[in-house]
Amino acid sequence: MSSFNPFTSILNQNKLEGLNYVDWKRNLDIVLTAEGYKFVITEECLEKPENATDDQVKAYDKWVKADEMAQSSVYGSAYDMLESLKDMFDEQNRAAKQTTMKSLLNTKMAEGSSVRDHVLKMMSLLNELEVLGAVIDKESQVEMVL
Repeated sequence: MSSFNPFTSILNQNKLEGLNYVDWKRNLDIVLTAEGYKFVITEECLEKPENATDDQVKAYDKWVKADEMAQSSVYGSAYDMLESLKDMFDEQNRAAKQTTMKSLLNTKMAEGSSVRDHVLKMMSLLNELEVLGAVIDKESQVEMVL
């Protein structure tokens, strides 16, 4: 009996098809984060050192297992695959990043509206920027929300 994995199902239902790179990347990010494997797309493969300690072997084995789970094409590793896709869809990613940043910077809390809703909207936009590869330090994020 095969087990149903809702995270893998997300990726199966939302395959990369040309113009949906940003949405596909977001889904991949969600799945790998939920599974505890996001590091496989942000870090290059560790080399298995000779005379490795148990901790080094465990770290290497963890990376290999995560990479196998994340691979969905013939690239050398999930990291290599994502780097190649970033190159292919760089313009689309840049445009999405600019649009999201503009939304973030232009979002103002309307008088009488909920502070909670405003903060959630701002957090959502900041998360979107992070998924798109923008790096905004925590102090700046707080200042933007306030």
